[in-house]
Amino acid sequence: MSNPFAGTWIYRSFLNKPVLTDGDPEKLAALLFAEATWTVKDAAANVFDGELSFGPNNVMDLNGVITPGQNDTAAHVHIIGKGRPGTSTEHLFYDYDASLTEQWPNGVNQVPAITGSVIRVKPHDGQPAGVVASFIAVKAN
Repeated sequence: MSNPFAGTWIYRSFLNKPVLTDGDPEKLAALLFAEATWTVKDAAANVFDGELSFGPNNVMDLNGVITPGQNDTAAHVHIIGKGRPGTSTEHLFYDYDASLTEQWPNGVNQVPAITGSVIRVKPHDGQPAGVVASFIAVKAN
């Protein structure tokens, strides 16, 4: 694959609340902002073309620009996510900014990951614009 982001990823975003969960699974679950499958086409090396699927008929289209990694800098991407017209996501509009994570030379069974942040650009479902969450996407294939 020529595109460093191509493939299927498991996406999870978390609200940026500065609270400890003290190992409480309910407190940790309360920080979960979204969970989905992120699929990226093997487009040109500088093109991000994909979708974020929360389930059937609940998909956002993702398009962005990739800045290739150089020397000790990982590949970086800026993505615009828009809901699909005529679906339950049609009012969603988010921006994503992320990088591939470091591949450690001594890492054991390290799975490729993308880390970044996401911002709600437009309000929807009674939720305000401007909410920011951090996310990680772990490669599934």
